Order: sequence, then C-alpha cells, then structure tokens
Amino acid sequence: MAELRHSSSAGSRSSSSPLRVGDEDSSSPHVHDHSPNGGGGGDDEDGRPRHRPIWSVSGLHSLFPFLGDDLRVSPQKNKISLLLILVVAVVSLISVYGIVNHLNAPYLCKKDGIVLNCPHVKESPSPWENPLSATTSWKPCAERRIGGVSDLRPENETNGYVFIHAEGGLNQQRIAICNAVAVAKIMNATLILPVLKQDQIWKDQTKFEDIFDVDHFIDYLKDDVRIVRDIPDWFTDKAELFSSIRRTVKNIPKYAAAQFYIDNVLPRIKEKKIMALKPFVDRLGYDNVPQEINRLRCRVNYHALKFLPEIEQMADSLVSRMRNRTGNPNPYMALHLRFEKGMVGLSFCDFVGTREEKARMAEYRQKEWPRRFKNGSHLWQLALQKRKEGRCPLEPGEVAVILRAMGYPKETQIYVASGQVYGGQNRMAPLRNMFPNLVTKEDLAGKEELASFRKHVTSLAALDFLVCLKSDVFVMTHGGNFAKLIIGARRYMGHRQKSIKPDKGLMSKSFGDPYMGWATFVEDVVVTHQTRTGLPEETFPNYDLWENPLTPCMCKA
Repeated sequence: MAELRHSSSAGSRSSSSPLRVGDEDSSSPHVHDHSPNGGGGGDDEDGRPRHRPIWSVSGLHSLFPFLGDDLRVSPQKNKISLLLILVVAVVSLISVYGIVNHLNAPYLCKKDGIVLNCPHVKESPSPWENPLSATTSWKPCAERRIGGVSDLRPENETNGYVFIHAEGGLNQQRIAICNAVAVAKIMNATLILPVLKQDQIWKDQTKFEDIFDVDHFIDYLKDDVRIVRDIPDWFTDKAELFSSIRRTVKNIPKYAAAQFYIDNVLPRIKEKKIMALKPFVDRLGYDNVPQEINRLRCRVNYHALKFLPEIEQMADSLVSRMRNRTGNPNPYMALHLRFEKGMVGLSFCDFVGTREEKARMAEYRQKEWPRRFKNGSHLWQLALQKRKEGRCPLEPGEVAVILRAMGYPKETQIYVASGQVYGGQNRMAPLRNMFPNLVTKEDLAGKEELASFRKHVTSLAALDFLVCLKSDVFVMTHGGNFAKLIIGARRYMGHRQKSIKPDKGLMSKSFGDPYMGWATFVEDVVVTHQTRTGLPEETFPNYDLWENPLTPCMCKA
C-alpha cells in the first residue's frame, strides 16, 4: 500500500479513496498575486509594498466598503462610525474566539461528577494521552470495604464449600475467578482454589499456581472470603466432583442475580456441604447484585489477582525494550490484532481473497460450525449485514489506515499481541508498510528467555496482557475478554492512558465510499473517536463491569 500523505486541510476533499491514498497536489487554490500591478495597494518609492493602517480612512474603506464616502465628509460621523466599527470588531473577535475554542476543545465536562462530552473546555488533544481534565473526576477505590472492617464470619459458620472450573483462555478464566469469589461471598461459603480447565482451543494444562500468586490471592481476600487451596481431606472421593450430578449445580442462567444463588444454590450447598458449579462462564449479573459485591469483584481483578513475579519481571523487561528500541525513550502503542483463522471463521464475515482461499474457509466453517453454515447460500448476505453493523474484525490494512488518520506517524513503535494472522505476511503487508516498527514478544526476547514461558500458553498470554496494559496507547480491533479487561484496567488506573476502540460500523461505510477523499476521511475518524479512547462514561443497566468499572469501583475525586 502506498505511503500515506496527510493533507493540511481537514475540510477539503481529495479525489482518492481513504484506502488509496497517493500523492497530493502541492499547489494551493489560494495563489496571491505579488506582481507590481497585482492589486496590493501600490508600492513605496523604494519598491516595497505600501500598507495602509487598518484604522485609517482608506484602511476602513478597504475592510468595510459599505460605509460609503461619509467618513471623508463629516468628522462627527467619522467618530460615530469608528465607534460602531469598534463594537462590531470586538463582538466579531469574541465570536471567532468562541468558535475556535469550540473546535479545539477536548469535548469534556462534568455532569454529576462524570466527565462527559462538552464543547467549552479548552485543552489540546494529544495522540498519546487523554486530556488531563478526564483524569481528575474519578479515582480507584475498590480497595475500600464498607465500614472499613472485615465482615467475614467465623470458620465454623461457613455454609459449605464451592468449587469451580475456570474455562476458556486466560482472560475468560480471570473473569470466572472474580465471579467465583463474589458468589462465595453471596452465599457465605468457602471457596476452593479454582481449577483452570483445559479446553479444546487452548489445550493447556496450566494450574492456578502456574500463573497467579496464590499466597497473595488468599491473603489479600482474607477479610472478604475464606479460600482454601484444595478440597477438604474429609471429602474422600474427589473424582466425584464434576462427574456426579448429585454434587454439581447445573443450569445456572447467564448473568444470574445474587438472589438466584441464595434461593437455588445455597440450600444444596448446606445439604451436601460441598458443591461444584458448572458451567460458570458469565453466571453472575452486574445490576442485580449488591454494589459491594461488584466492588469485591473489582478488588479481586485489580488487586488480588497478581501474576507470578517472574511473569511480571519479564513483562517489565519487554516494556523497557519497547520504550528504548531507538536508543531514546519513546512512547509505544500496543495493538491487539484479532485476525486469527478461528476469529475470521467464527465471524462469518467476508474478506477479500482468492477463490481458493474462500473455498478453504468455507470448508473450515462447515466443519467447525455446521449448524451456522447450513449450505452456505445465506452467508454472503449475512456477511454484508454484519460488516455494516460493525461486527466484523478489522483487517490489518484497515487498522493501519485508521491509525494514520488519527495522526500516528510512520515511526510509531507498535507492539502486536495476536496469534497467527490469517493470510500470513501478505495480509500483514499493508500494516507493516505503513508502520515498519512493528514487533512481537518474539522479536523483543530471545528463544531462551521465552523458553520457560512456553510451557504454558497462558503464561505467554499473560506477557501480552501486561505489555498491552502498560502501553501508552492500546488499540483493539475486535471484541473479546482480553480487550475489555485491558480497557477496564486502564480506566481504573485513571483514564489517562488512551484505549482506542474503533467504530467499525462507521469505518466500514468510509472504506466502502469510493468518492471520499483523504481529508474528509481524516476528519471523520478524528471526530468519531474523540470519545472512544477510554474516557470516563456513564454506566447503564447491564453494562459490562470488566470494560467500565466506573460506578461501582471508582469514587469521585
């Protein structure tokens, strides 16, 4: 893809499409005539241009021709006219200042303590940081407990033991662990340290203690929930858990209320003393539980769950290398590029490719998702609809064009967190051409350094998580637990760090417009994403706690 060239005018239209940015005409339509007879008001005797003072009679006539010749006739009228002109000029300056202030404002203000869109706060935007005004309204406070003291009941008053398998990848497991602590608290039960379950995609045998600091986890939550490392010794048939219907609570609805656990799960725990909950993905709601329970989930997520020291140290080393790749300290961007084969297939979106590629993808989808694939005849219409609605992953080339439109230069240092990109180097070429300083953890660290982390897939995912979390700018390209946990954590840390969430629906319209010029596209991108950078935003019913922890887990500064 050709090198992008930025237009200096945000209001003009180019003849090329945003995805076909080429050389621009360097000439300007505003050409000034500097010839001796070019209408410049005449020259002095030494050849230099002669300028009339603005407030001279001639100068006023040049600015306000509607005044006529009365200024030359009556001194009294002259004074009155000058006074009127002065008033008009002052009013005009105030209006111009207001317009400029409106255009340059970061679109932030406060309403009920929440920073919202407003046009009157002037602060220059930065490509690397959110406006300072966005960071002063809220501060993290999930560490606080109501009353400031422990309300944990004595050990002999526990209602029983709860055991869960945390399924999926690292970040899905993380959410399950947070929910497990909350559910144990709701029922006054003892939590057995969750097991990280191997699934068909990740195929990983990682244990809790292989990723997280168990001692810190148990100690930090000791005033909230009682947690034990293993199933009690008195329960002899450990294999019975998850295999016996009598020991497993199933059919827990998604986003269940706290009252559901009290009414339906707690009686069985009291009866059997130890119960497994299955499945346990997204089995606890957000607005149908007490606020202190939501705050507890944030306490687990942001404070209790710490990666092992060796993972933290390796991540810090990668961050340091990213910032000093050029020999001088530089900010860096982290890009979560979700364009693996599995994601492309699952999306059921259409992407440009050869006939052979499309045929292979159709076979893959039919094998993995036969019910959704059916006979494939409906997929083209479905793909078009999903793209219009912004439900398709962004391609690497599309991401590159959006970032350049946002003002990030070719020299930007970018850390890529992703699996094997579908289409390989050919698909990555546009992104790499526009941003050649593109690296992964494998580029930053040697094979020997990463060898110990390769034993567990989740360890490598933890490194990506931390490097993205600590980046100056984080960019997601598609949804998922990884992205929303990163964005939520960066918000919790103070909203200063930009977390860009592209508007894929609007971008699909722009990319499909062959008549949209580069300048117009830039303007659309900038205006659209002013409030999509991880700023504080009001929550609403069923808003995802992990992406926006504002109301339950943060307090007004």
